[in-house]
Amino acid sequence: MALTSLAVKQAQPAGKTKRLYDERGLYIEISPAGGKWWRLKYRFAGKEKRLSLGVYPDISLKEARAARDEARRLIAQGVDPSARRKESSRQRVADAENSFEVVAREWFQKQAPIWSDIHQKNVISKLEKNIFPYLGHDTVAAISAPNLLRVLRKIEERGAIETAHRTLSICGQVFRYAIATARAERDVAADLKGALPPVKRKHLPAIVDPERLSALLLEIDGYSGTLPVQCALKLAPLVFLRPGELRKAKWSDINLDDATWSFIVRKTMTPLIIPLARQSVEILRELEPVSGRHEYVFPNGRSPTRPMSENAVLAALRRLGIPKDEMCGHGFRATARTILDEQLGFRPELIEHQLAHKVRDPLGRAYNRTQFLEQRQNMMQVWADYLDDLRDGDSDHASNVTEFRRSN
Repeated sequence: MALTSLAVKQAQPAGKTKRLYDERGLYIEISPAGGKWWRLKYRFAGKEKRLSLGVYPDISLKEARAARDEARRLIAQGVDPSARRKESSRQRVADAENSFEVVAREWFQKQAPIWSDIHQKNVISKLEKNIFPYLGHDTVAAISAPNLLRVLRKIEERGAIETAHRTLSICGQVFRYAIATARAERDVAADLKGALPPVKRKHLPAIVDPERLSALLLEIDGYSGTLPVQCALKLAPLVFLRPGELRKAKWSDINLDDATWSFIVRKTMTPLIIPLARQSVEILRELEPVSGRHEYVFPNGRSPTRPMSENAVLAALRRLGIPKDEMCGHGFRATARTILDEQLGFRPELIEHQLAHKVRDPLGRAYNRTQFLEQRQNMMQVWADYLDDLRDGDSDHASNVTEFRRSN
């Protein structure tokens, strides 16, 4: 006789486990403690087996019968429902281990040690905010280009076009890592080339006019802030590094006797040697008694064990009255690149090498860090002397340039 919903509900436990049978192998098992489990008894390949169908009342009689019917359909097709369930369970575990989020976080942990703290935060925040909520649980190999594009469109709709492009680039790196670790076969991010609207590039403000640069150098020379910030401001145009590289300068990387500064550029992971002009060495020697006992050349005002804050140089420029649309900390790089090329006539490969950009020889090989070192030493000294002439209002600074050109 078939069970009824009321009979199942009112069934009471006994001193030992008891069973109430429905039809076609379905029954409910009641433990002495009162727990109720749906079971299916069936035969497969000549053996009697049992399959758990869930707990009552989470699974109703109607739902248990539907699960029984589905299991019997599998049996009729020659499939053992117990084996199918185990395989499905194993697949779910495998899918979870190969989900986009798991693979992405694994890739992130591999890369993070070579990145700056800021870059780490930027990368993981883009994934956590823009990708994981929508694709994080999907198996990385199952994600298609249209699926990824739909998620990127959400970023685009916010007007954050550059963020969409950067997020796409990060996803591409995750997919390539998945390919390398045998969890995907293709980089679907590469299929989206041209699918996002182009980014309107904003050039960082920089002074490239010698007369205006002369006024800026005078302003910097008169800055009355703390000595570390004074020195950072004076050194910035001389070495034209990225702001993060300047503020994180370490004394262990600097040899004042040899007038060199050597470190690994985090953005490109390439070694760089900066030949220090006489003026740069003087600035650093002035600062050495103040911060030489610390790790960082430009220590944080509140915590000397940390580098100067990101906004220190930028805030100093604003205190000097330099508007944000005219000059920023990064702008000294564009200043040097433009004037060294257009005004002083230095070879582009020398300038690019000193900017820590990847430069290749005519055969396509990357130059090593000591390439053109003597010429770059000369260039950096000529540049420092040129800046002195501008600051002091000496228009007759061409003699240094002429001397350089004759020597080359």
